[in-house]
Amino acid sequence: MLRYQILPVTDFQQNCSLVWCDQTNEAALIDPGGEIPRLLAAVQQRGLTLKAIWQTHAHIDHAGATGQLAREQGLPIVGPHPDDQFWIDGLPQQSQMFGFPPAEHFTPTRWLQDGDTVQLGQETVQVRHCPGHTPGHVVFYSPTAQRAFVGDVLFAGSIGRTDFPGGNFEQLIASITQRLWPLGDETVFIPGHGPESSFGAERRSNPFVSDAAVRRG
Repeated sequence: MLRYQILPVTDFQQNCSLVWCDQTNEAALIDPGGEIPRLLAAVQQRGLTLKAIWQTHAHIDHAGATGQLAREQGLPIVGPHPDDQFWIDGLPQQSQMFGFPPAEHFTPTRWLQDGDTVQLGQETVQVRHCPGHTPGHVVFYSPTAQRAFVGDVLFAGSIGRTDFPGGNFEQLIASITQRLWPLGDETVFIPGHGPESSFGAERRSNPFVSDAAVRRG
């Protein structure tokens, strides 16, 4: 089974997720935005072996520590989708703009496409390309755990911003309703900020993407 621990990092309280296969103790960090010593301490505390970095998208609060962590620990960077290349290239400028520690740009070891899978120990995790917040945003979905790590696509009671370069509101709504809802109402999602929720709960009450809101739209 895929297990996880949420580790909010940076002043933006971005939910970095430590995920691991409980059969092999092989682990990955999803969106290491900062606070590398704290992240590595969590890995060590659980007796895990860190194997990879998985990246949903390349905004600074999600990717600020990715380049340094990969370089220092010899880790592959998996994701995001190639359409986020311009955000990766701009990480040093993003860090200055938002007052973050200097961030390194990086080249992903593996770009991801919709329908890809990534392996962690004995666990196979599915990839959904969900553009709208950024053009290259991806979501990681574990069918066995019924968990989706959605970055900044969807939040409890809200959705991702679309006013940054490359954002697109209509595209974001389509990503949520066409690529996340089919994963099932019972699926719990871990957003990039704030508390967990389920797709079913958001379909009932989210003012942006509830079934009622989508019908009105």
